Order: sequence, then structure tokens, then C-alpha cells
Amino acid sequence: MQLGDMSAMLKQVQQMSEKMQEAQKQLESMTAIGESGGGLVKAMANGKHEIISIQIDKDVLDDVDMLQDLIVAAVNQALTEATKMAQEEMSKVTGGMMGDMNFLKNLNMGG
Repeated sequence: MQLGDMSAMLKQVQQMSEKMQEAQKQLESMTAIGESGGGLVKAMANGKHEIISIQIDKDVLDDVDMLQDLIVAAVNQALTEATKMAQEEMSKVTGGMMGDMNFLKNLNMGG
């Protein structure tokens, strides 16, 4: 490999790294919503897989067991949506170059 080729490749890697850092910042402000019980419980997660809010309809407050199940389902759905959202954003940056690698795990963003 020529020195010029190596320099160009290193420059591309640096540019991709900068784009990935920017995408990670954008993910912090993006939200994914999960619902359960026909909307009785809603959970919102950001692109960093942090739950940022939970809304509970007062009609389910009397049944603790059902409420717990609905919260778990809503949170899991929100996190699944956040994962999809993060994968789509990172795919835009990498242009599919990372293939089947679990880049979210490598970036400590989930998994």
C-alpha cells in the first residue's frame, strides 16, 4: 500500500469517526415511543436507550399486576424502537460499510 493511499484511508476513517460522533449526539435528542394496553401505558426512550418518560392512564392504577406487565411491555417496545432508530442513523453514517457488525455494542450504545 502506498503512503498516499494510507494517508487517504486514515483521513476517511477520521471523517467517519467524526460523523459517528455527530450521529451519537443526534440520537440523544431523538425519541422512540412504546405503548401497551391500547395506549394505557406509554414509555419514551431516547436514542441512547435511556427511558426518559413513562405515562400511565389512571384507569390501570387499581390493578398492580396488570400495570407492571404493561410498563414492562411499553418499555421493551420503546427500547426496541430506539435500537432500530439508532441502527438506521448509524447505517446512514457508515453507508453499510460495517455490514453485520454489532456497532451499537462496539460504541457502548446498547446490547
